[in-house]
Amino acid sequence: MASVIAKRLLQGERIIIVNAEKAVISGKRRSVIEGRKKFLKVGHPWKGPSHPRRPDQIVRRTVRGMLPYRQPKGSQAYRRLRVYVGVPKEFASVIVGTIPEASADKLKCPYVTIEELSKEVG
Repeated sequence: MASVIAKRLLQGERIIIVNAEKAVISGKRRSVIEGRKKFLKVGHPWKGPSHPRRPDQIVRRTVRGMLPYRQPKGSQAYRRLRVYVGVPKEFASVIVGTIPEASADKLKCPYVTIEELSKEVG
């Protein structure tokens, strides 16, 4: 999902992601969560590097990793991205589109939702 969204952002689209907590990461539960916990321990506790723990920030950071965000075109594309946990009131009546090539139904391997990952890592 993140790579498809990054490409569309670079093409100039404005993208709003709702229900970010329902996004999935492919891989076995144990390897995904244990790997993330180990990743979060890197650095000094007060000085950083700091890593996102909220579902919307995890998704936003994942998309940022696929953009050239240090270049002007990447930073402008990153500004066109909005990510929400749940569905905000202003988008409740809007027709929602999905990305069919990024569907979790296509995965043939086990996966973990961002919500489960977020609860495990704090």
